[in-house]
Parts: sequence; structure tokens; C-alpha cells
Amino acid sequence: MIVALTGGIGAGKTTVAELFAAHGAFVVDADDLARQSLSPGSPLIAEVAERFGSAVVIDGEVDRQALADIVFNDEQALRDLEALIHPDVARRLQAIHTQLNGEQILIYAIPL
Repeated sequence: MIVALTGGIGAGKTTVAELFAAHGAFVVDADDLARQSLSPGSPLIAEVAERFGSAVVIDGEVDRQALADIVFNDEQALRDLEALIHPDVARRLQAIHTQLNGEQILIYAIPL
């Protein structure tokens, strides 16, 4: 079972997630999965560089600040980034869910 835990900054997601974890749930943070999607060696890095320019990739790593400067000032750029990352994040979440084999509840913490 996957339970989505959502909320804005300071809403208490981390506190609630910790309570679930203390009772045996497996907690996954959407932001962590998104960071993994753009970790060094990820094939998505080339796609990010193609869409947003080579200046957002330095020595094979995404310059998160440079990318943020683009996507948080351009709604279409943000949608484009989400279109690149979200399918990979979904695959990662599904892989974790499959690995748990129904033995634990999976709490998926998603910031709004």
C-alpha cells in the first residue's frame, strides 16, 4: 500500500512521516527521488542540458542553482523539467514499492 503524505513548507510532513516510520512504515521523500533522477551518471542529465543549455551542467553534474534560476522564473521551463523528471521518479517509486513486496506500508512524502 502506498500512502501519499502532502503539504506545504512547515505543514508537518516530516513529523508525520517520522511517526509512521516509528510504527514500521517505509518513508520515501519525493524530493530525494527527484535528486536521484539528476544524480551524476543519470541519462536525464543530457536531456536537461539539451533543454536548458549546457550552462546548467558542470563536469557531468547538474548545477541546481542555475537550473532553479531558470525553472522558477519560467512556468513552461518548470513544466518541461517536470516532464523530464516525473516519469523517472515514478519508476523509482514503483521499484521501491515492488522491493517492499507488500510487507510494509510505503509513505510517499510529497511537498506542495
